[in-house]
Amino acid sequence: MSTHAKRERLLLADLLEAVGPDAPTLCEGWNARDLAAHVVVRERRPDAAGGLLVKQLAPRLERVMTEFADKPYEELIRLIRTGPPRFSPFTLKQLDEASNVVEFYVHTEDVRRARPDWTPRELDTVFQDALWSRLDRTARLMGRGVPTGVVLRRPNGQTTVLNKATPVVTVTGEPSELLLFAFGRQGVADVELDGDKDAITKLHEAKQLGI
Repeated sequence: MSTHAKRERLLLADLLEAVGPDAPTLCEGWNARDLAAHVVVRERRPDAAGGLLVKQLAPRLERVMTEFADKPYEELIRLIRTGPPRFSPFTLKQLDEASNVVEFYVHTEDVRRARPDWTPRELDTVFQDALWSRLDRTARLMGRGVPTGVVLRRPNGQTTVLNKATPVVTVTGEPSELLLFAFGRQGVADVELDGDKDAITKLHEAKQLGI
């Protein structure tokens, strides 16, 4: 049975292949080639990927990213499709699901929604629930640095707190859209914001939310 992570991996690879290496993305300063290199380095070079979280390791990450971005684009796509090497912990199904469902979904949308003719994907309830589960577990971590209080709300009434502060803005949408909003894709997330007007403005103007 195919996992959500495996499905999103293949969708991302297919999309990157279709748009080509120079296609824009929502990741500031990155085209499709850069994004592909990021995905490959994250899975295959743990010695460098630590730079995503540890500031002191960022220069090494940048060097390795440049090395991979210089590889043939077709090779990067192949490496994404085939997944991590056998020694990688990402080969474990549970870790793959926990770590990669959100990663691949968000980056797929980074490519899709950077195009002027993009349309929303229709996602089934099971996948929406899976995204909500991950969002609910990591919301407080993602909310560090958010400039105001934020409550994320599903149409069914379920809520989770992104940042416990005042004033509070309630952001309502499907889990997939709330996830994009929480990861700093406010401009393309299909959500409704309700609350203090100044706080809403701050959220819209924030260059980055999430982690």
